[in-house]
Amino acid sequence: MTAPTRVAVLGCGAIGSLYAAHLARVPAVEVWAVDPWAEHMAAIARDGLRVTGAADFVAPVRALTDAADLPPCDLAIVATKAGHTREAVAAAAHALRDAAVASVQNGLGNEETIASVVPRVIRGTIVTAGAVTAPGAVRYDAPGDSWLGPFEPSPASSTDVARLADLLTRGGLRAFAMDDARGPQWTKVVFNAATSPLAALTGLTVGQVCTHPGLRARVDALIAEAEAVCAAAGIALLRDPAEAVEEAIAEAFAHRPSMLQDVIARRPTEVDALNGGIAAEGGRVGVSTPLHEAMVALVHGLESSWVDDPRVDH
Repeated sequence: MTAPTRVAVLGCGAIGSLYAAHLARVPAVEVWAVDPWAEHMAAIARDGLRVTGAADFVAPVRALTDAADLPPCDLAIVATKAGHTREAVAAAAHALRDAAVASVQNGLGNEETIASVVPRVIRGTIVTAGAVTAPGAVRYDAPGDSWLGPFEPSPASSTDVARLADLLTRGGLRAFAMDDARGPQWTKVVFNAATSPLAALTGLTVGQVCTHPGLRARVDALIAEAEAVCAAAGIALLRDPAEAVEEAIAEAFAHRPSMLQDVIARRPTEVDALNGGIAAEGGRVGVSTPLHEAMVALVHGLESSWVDDPRVDH
């Protein structure tokens, strides 16, 4: 009897839950999810992982709160917030020594962090959306494709990339294996970095940001700055970011991006992985990025306002 393909999913929020559930539907795939949310993991272990919304099914997923209990895996998906990447992968490193490990996270720099712990890394980009609605349940809001390719400095093999793309597609999440996956990643990053920090700083939705005359000018300027970085780095975007802006106005006007949700909840944001990532690449290729650097400073300034300073009277 052939051994099952064992896949680890690190981080079982909305995206991790959706990817774990869909992979677990594939015959001969064994999915192990790791997340510190004990109530969510207990519900999954007891009743399975329920998907509602754009799909309706329950998937058998092995759920853990401690990565120390993770067995050796063939593939892995990292779906944590960017700030938790190193901790999550390091805790699971014993199980990922021979695994190809894919990031499906927001922003830039996650693959570099993963590659500092494990040797075979996949660059991943997704546009799927959802929300955990209760322990053990995730709502599938927006179907979307996944793009996977080897992370150039520390690549998984093309066979590994194709294998993961095939499993995701068979599970119901269409995925494409590519030789160079920077284009899809940067297409998403450019749009998010142009809209998310402005939403986080103002409290406005994506549609409101993109239709406010003053803010729309900033959106367009942030896009232009990021496009200059892409041109210097030899990165070909999949689509014109201006099209993504118009699509967001038409189809996701009321959407609150994750950076705004983090600000509302007073959680650390992923601005370093978005605007900071663009600024870092700009520095590498010799392109000035003052607008993206300003977004990083402003969002971090907002974050610092949540911490009481004894020198300030309230």
